[in-house]
Amino acid sequence: MVPKYVVYLFFSLGLFSALAFRALIVFQHLEPGWFRPVWYIAVIGYFFFFLYRFKISKKRKNAIADYRLIEKIKTNACLSDEDRGVLLYLLSSITVSLEDINYAIIFVLSIVAVAGDIILTVWK
Repeated sequence: MVPKYVVYLFFSLGLFSALAFRALIVFQHLEPGWFRPVWYIAVIGYFFFFLYRFKISKKRKNAIADYRLIEKIKTNACLSDEDRGVLLYLLSSITVSLEDINYAIIFVLSIVAVAGDIILTVWK
C-alpha cells in the first residue's frame, strides 16, 4: 500500500498540471511569453503523474492475474488468506484513490478554460 502522503503528492501534481494546461489559454491571450514555460511545466507534471498512475494500474492488474482472482471468483473457489490479502489491497487501493475527485476537478477546470477563452476572445 502506498503511503497517504504519496497519494496526496501525486494528486496535487496531477491537479497542478491540469490547472497549468488550462491556464495556457489565459497566457496565450494575456502574456504569450509565459505560454511555453507553463506548457513545459504542465507536460513534465503530467509525465510523472501518469507514470505513477500507470504503475498503480499495472500493479493492480498484475495482482489480479498473478493470483487468478477473477477465475477463482467466477468458479466460486475458496480463497486463501493470501488471496484475501490481495483482494483487500486491491479494494483499499481503489477506496483510497483520489482519481474520481481528480476527474471532477479536471472537468470543471476544462469548462472554466473554455469559458475563459471565449470571454478573452470576445473581450479583445
